Formats: sequence, C-alpha cells, structure tokens
Amino acid sequence: MGCFNSTLTPPKRSLYHSNGKPPTTASGGEFTEFTLSELKSATDNFNSELIVSESGEKAPNVVYKGRLDNRRKIAVKKFSKLAWPDPKQFAEEAKGVGKLRHKKLATLIGYCCDGNERLLVAEFMPNDTLAKHLFHWENQTLEWAMRLRVALYIAEALEYCSTEGRPLYHDLNAYRVLFDESGDPRLSCFGLMKNSRDGKSYSTNLAYTPPEYLKNGRVTPESVMFSFGTVLLDLLTGKHIPPSHALEMIRGKNIVALMDSHLEGNFSNEAATAVFNLASQCLEYEPRERPNVKDLVTTLGPLQSKADVPSYLMLGIPKPEDAPPTPPQPLSPMGDACSRLDLTAIHQILVSTHYKDDEGTNELSFQEWTQQMRDILEARKRGDLSFRDKDFKTAIDCYSQFIEVGTMVSPTVYARRSLCYLFMDQPDAALRDAMQAQCVYPDWSTAFYLQSVALSKLDMHKDAADMLNDAAQLEDKR
Repeated sequence: MGCFNSTLTPPKRSLYHSNGKPPTTASGGEFTEFTLSELKSATDNFNSELIVSESGEKAPNVVYKGRLDNRRKIAVKKFSKLAWPDPKQFAEEAKGVGKLRHKKLATLIGYCCDGNERLLVAEFMPNDTLAKHLFHWENQTLEWAMRLRVALYIAEALEYCSTEGRPLYHDLNAYRVLFDESGDPRLSCFGLMKNSRDGKSYSTNLAYTPPEYLKNGRVTPESVMFSFGTVLLDLLTGKHIPPSHALEMIRGKNIVALMDSHLEGNFSNEAATAVFNLASQCLEYEPRERPNVKDLVTTLGPLQSKADVPSYLMLGIPKPEDAPPTPPQPLSPMGDACSRLDLTAIHQILVSTHYKDDEGTNELSFQEWTQQMRDILEARKRGDLSFRDKDFKTAIDCYSQFIEVGTMVSPTVYARRSLCYLFMDQPDAALRDAMQAQCVYPDWSTAFYLQSVALSKLDMHKDAADMLNDAAQLEDKR
C-alpha cells in the first residue's frame, strides 16, 4: 500500500504552514504571494481614485480596491517599509492571519513583499463600512435589528479569532466593520496584523484609546474589549461619543437621551439597556473588570431580533445573485453528489473508490514494517470497516489513531474522516480534514469537493460554489 509523504511538491505559489495546513481563503483558493506587478495591474498602478473612502486608514497605510485578472475584486492595504522592515516577519505574520476562515471575518487572501513594498490582499467588501452607515448615511439609517446583528457578528468573529490563537485585534472601530455583498457584517482582517513600527495600534482620538495602552503601548485581549465597547456606543448613539461622557450618562440612567434619534424610538428599551450595560462593562478603567469575548456572545445572542430577515433587506441594498456559477462542464457523479449535499451518495463513492487515489507513491521498506506500523494499519482497517458500516463515530476514532501516529499520510483517510464529521454534523472539523487532504494531494478533486460540502454546511454558499467549480476543473484536467 502506498502513501503520500512530505516530498510532494506543492502547487506553484501556494504557501503551507509548518503544521502542514494549507491556509486556504474564503473563496476556496490558496493563500497567495502576489507579485507587485499583479497588484499594480489590479489597482491601476495604485491609482489614488481607487483608494477606498471611509477606510479609516491613515497614509501611508491606505487601502485600494482592485480587480485581479480572474475578475475577482480585492482590497489591497499598502504599508511603508518602515512598518515591516523584516520581509520574513511580514510574510509570516500575513500567513498566520491568512489561515483564518470564518463567515463573519473578511479573509486575507494573500500578500506581497517585493523590495520596499509591503502589501496585504483581502477579499473586497462592496457595501461600505459601519462608520459610513452610522455617521454618513445617505439613503437610510441602520435599523435597530441590524445594529444588534452587527454587534453579535463582530463578537463572534472576535471569539473565533481568539479560539484560533489570535486574540489581539488592533484599533477595533466602526471603520473595521465591513458589509459583504449580502449585507452581512464582517470584521476586517487587517486589524489582526500585529502592531507595525511606524504606526500605533490605535489611530483614533486618545479619548477612545484603552487607558492601559496609553501607559505601556501594548495591546491585550482586555484592550480589545475596551474598543468593542466604543463600537457598541457607536451602534447605540449613531455618534462618536467619548466613552467617559457616555459612561457618565449611562450611570446617570440617561440612556434614552443617548440613543440615536434617527431610530425614532424604534428599538427595544430592554435590549438597549442590556447593550448599554455591556458597553459600560467593556469600558471599565481596570482591564480585569471587563468581560471576555465569550461573555459578549452570550449577552448579545439572546437580544437578536428579525433573525430570519436577510441582511440585504435591512441594509436596503439589492438582493445578491442567488444562482451559483455554472460549472464549466457536466458534473461527475462525485461532483453531482456534492452539489446536492447528498452525503449518502458521497459515502457510496468513497467506499467504492477505496484507496485508489493513494496508489503510486512511496512503498514502505522492509525495515519500516514495525509493530507500530502493523498497529496503525490495523487501526485504519477497523476504521474502514466502521466507515463501510456507517458507524461514523468509531470510524473517526480509528482514523484519528492512524493520523496521530504520523508514520503514514493518506489523503483518503482525511477524506473519509471529513465525511464522517459531516455525517456527525461537525462541518468545521470536516473542512479542516478536507483541507488536510488537499495539503497531502494538492490537485485531488475529491478534497476540493468535500470542502465545498463543508462550506455549504457552514452557510458559506458562494465560497462553496467557487470550490465546486475548482473541483470540477481539476477533475476535468485529470
């Protein structure tokens, strides 16, 4: 039986982490090192007319909108070399942020480190910033239900980043909250890059800066909570009110006077009071007295209203296109099953395919046939029998034993465990395994197909459609 190993050459320009996980983007493509010429072409040589208004960034750290050759819209943040004098450090930091993937976080899809240039590339959010909708609105003010949704979504994005080892977010403010093509709020990925040398983590007025940052210049998870409190104030008041002034009014129970008059009373007093109380806790002078990120989600979740109303309706923007892109050719049985999210059909295909796609790689030498090797092959065999019999919990346990030893690497095992996780309603774990299968076998369509199913289960439907197309194209090439 053959297996894949680390000597496989990765696809051109794809970047893999030391842990073997490919930092894929929200659109399904791999995290990319762009050339300067590509980004110049995408931004019309960094045309000043393409600088994103209301981005909240100060020169030279400005953001441009652009379009790649494949017509994909992007946002490009440009730093000075002084911000990141060490190109290796910049690249590693960008890769760390680039592996994050969440439907409430705008994804970093690549970077460029060419000579003196330091650039980040993110997916473009076409419906402006929270600051634009709160402070500079032209058509309609944000309704109360959308403000509650913004607060929860950003809290959930911060919680996700924290669980993924990225608890620090720099200069969280209303400019960092973006709206995607469906009108859903998304947290900008740019704030996840750690502090640069030529700029401060907080570019706003000192009145909105965490007090401990003014003392020591360090960003902590508690500092992020303080900044989240200022965003809550923005949502509640529709104005940028200094926290100290707002706290005086909150503690004086003058909450109604603080509420945005443009809401014209169309809000829940009970919910508004709860959000004001949460903001007050976030803005406590002593960092240890502030809530943690889980507390934010726990508090804001039950306050949501109009949960079934799409964001685009509340934002007053046109309905996004519903139809996914048409694949370039008729789908194979595997592609068809994945497009229909038919897990039973996918299972039948993987059972019948067995380990065909693992063949043709390294064969184990006689010396490698140790007792440990026999044990892990036995674990895989038990996993295969459980997988065939649809005992998915046992299959996960057995395949995990095989994977954790690490002596052999099999894309098929990752694919099978991914499907087991899908049957167990664990799409996050399924997505990770499908990505691992892609890492082991970069051009394997099955890995891409399973990612598309997991993305659909995570309600990332546009990304799922893009991934399905990628899988179909790879399958057609083979």
